[in-house]
Amino acid sequence: MTDEKTKRPGGREGRRAMRGAPMVQLPTLVREIPTYELLPAEAVELIHEESLKILEEVGCEFRDDQAPAMWKAAGADVQGTLVKIDRGLLMELISSAPPEFTLHARNAERTVKIGGKNTVFVPMYGAPYVRDLDGKRRYGSLDDLQNFHKLAQMAPQLHSASSIICEPMEIPVPKRHLHIIKSALTYTDKPFMGIVTSKERAEDVMKMAGIVHGDDFVKDNTVVVSITNCNSPLVWDQTMLDAMRVYASNNQPIIAAPFALCGASTSASSIGAVAQVNAEALAGVAFTQLVRKGAPVIYGQFMVTVDMKTGAPMGGTPEAAQMMFVMGQLARKYNLPWRTSGFHVGSKVNDAQAGYEANMLMHAAILSGANYIWHVAGWLEAGLVCGYSKFMTDCEQLSGWYKYAGGLKFDDFKEAMDAVREVGPAGHFLGTAHTLEHFEKAFFMPTIMDFNSYEQWNAEGAKTHDERGRDKARAALAAYQKPPMDEGMAQALDEFVKRRERELPDNVS
Repeated sequence: MTDEKTKRPGGREGRRAMRGAPMVQLPTLVREIPTYELLPAEAVELIHEESLKILEEVGCEFRDDQAPAMWKAAGADVQGTLVKIDRGLLMELISSAPPEFTLHARNAERTVKIGGKNTVFVPMYGAPYVRDLDGKRRYGSLDDLQNFHKLAQMAPQLHSASSIICEPMEIPVPKRHLHIIKSALTYTDKPFMGIVTSKERAEDVMKMAGIVHGDDFVKDNTVVVSITNCNSPLVWDQTMLDAMRVYASNNQPIIAAPFALCGASTSASSIGAVAQVNAEALAGVAFTQLVRKGAPVIYGQFMVTVDMKTGAPMGGTPEAAQMMFVMGQLARKYNLPWRTSGFHVGSKVNDAQAGYEANMLMHAAILSGANYIWHVAGWLEAGLVCGYSKFMTDCEQLSGWYKYAGGLKFDDFKEAMDAVREVGPAGHFLGTAHTLEHFEKAFFMPTIMDFNSYEQWNAEGAKTHDERGRDKARAALAAYQKPPMDEGMAQALDEFVKRRERELPDNVS
């Protein structure tokens, strides 16, 4: 007689148990589909040459007291804050940045690879507003931020917790970063992103990372990614340069990403915009290598077109997708890991427009070979809003994109052919051994999207996609389990936040 305590679940009961088990974190996505090259090599070379000419002839401003002196010492032509960079110097600096690096998480099982054929998905960042569980638009709060970090922890498709998924608007700005980073570090055990709004805040991030990871570990390993934006056209300001110095000097990767509103802060030309943004990004990448040779850095871009009737930024346009493909080609030319954005949309709500926009951009992000795909969960209204429903539906779609980019597998091909012989003409495959073994993982099976009959959909409340997304968010929050943290570590983090709160003012001076 079989011992029930040792009996392994099998058949229907085993499969039901598997469906009820917690979702397992998806590892770094390794792309197994071809990378799409939109332009021929000679066209990429033409853009590269023009970008070099911009930096040599027009120059880029580095607006602070230290950066121009650093550039001058390296051999650049410096006139005040305007720096003109010789192509030889530029390319020498860029070549010292590593093509790949490991980004460590508090939980080693969440550690990911950045660069090469690897892709990670990262939720949105920086929304002052949320579209809440009741579908209402309002200011974000610390409760909302913690909720989004919980959802990020629960989402197996997300490889990072980001940081400022939404702004906790009730907390004074000088102290806000402390609570943002504490939330990311305690409600998730995934990699996180830093703060770049001042030198002191970046330094606080590094101290908090040291508390969680250990100061000695942080000295030799990358644990936090931070975003720095060039002010297009051709200006790196003091705030961004300060953040670059803090993170790069600590061997932590920054994303050097121009923020370009094409047609407003660039020329009204997709190719012209790419040449300018490439120059700006390369100048930022090179500066990190002045700070610390060999420091990891991610080549990046945020490029959206503007509505030429109103000046409003637009997401999900064909030009944005095309520019993404070309930036990917340039990143590979420089052998740099690169960042782009995925589901960033202009739609105000989680509707058909949001879906169309998101699909346009994510298809380009995947096929262009992006390594760090940001803004893939929650983004609405050109980044002003993070939506609970959008967050969940984005995550569900990421499962599909993960499978799409992973390529077709032949591991069960022989068994599938055996099933054809087993069934023969005019039969069906629903009861075959192969189907019973593989049906749960054979195809993408979303749970928020609805494929039921009209009658069943109506009987279940005739809920819209947006409503089902909010239901999914409520369920995920109810099921959330906080990842364990050493008691001494948690206490040290709490004490650091309290001490810095006492030291910092309530108002920006």
